[in-house]
Amino acid sequence: MTETTDGSTPGWFTRTELETIRGQLPILYVNAVPVRVDDAGSVTHVGLLLGVAPDGTISRAVVSGRVLYHERLRDALLRHLEKDLGPMALPRIPVSLQPFTVAESFPTPGVTPFTDPRQHAVAMAYVVPVAGDCQPRQDTLDLVWLTPEEAASPAVQQEMTGGQDVLLRQALAHVGRLP
Repeated sequence: MTETTDGSTPGWFTRTELETIRGQLPILYVNAVPVRVDDAGSVTHVGLLLGVAPDGTISRAVVSGRVLYHERLRDALLRHLEKDLGPMALPRIPVSLQPFTVAESFPTPGVTPFTDPRQHAVAMAYVVPVAGDCQPRQDTLDLVWLTPEEAASPAVQQEMTGGQDVLLRQALAHVGRLP
């Protein structure tokens, strides 16, 4: 993103503006479950990030981020995949941007399986094959590639917060790899 003459970045709110908006409107997000596929197109591995959750805990998650004003979903997916996986990840964004699910998060637990203490958010979720070299970047502490069986295991699922475990299981079911 480029800065304007007043030092602000187009499409970004100040921290105070964002907090005010989060208290009044749902915020649109994209979620991307990065996967490795074999020559037949079957998912062989799922990439999970290790990072700091909104509540300050360390947890595993999929790629996620806000859609900026006047930004296409395709561009938001590419931006967040590059931010978290690096510029050499080589994601293959689906031709059709039909999400495998729409995850609606609330600050109040129990409304849906998804919670975000900061806000009411709506996320369009995609499974995105990546073919290149992935290196954790930005706020990401680590990236691990797990088989679908490992990713669906109780041990890994317990490391996920805010409904990310539910989202991962939905993604695995969508691609026919939920054990």
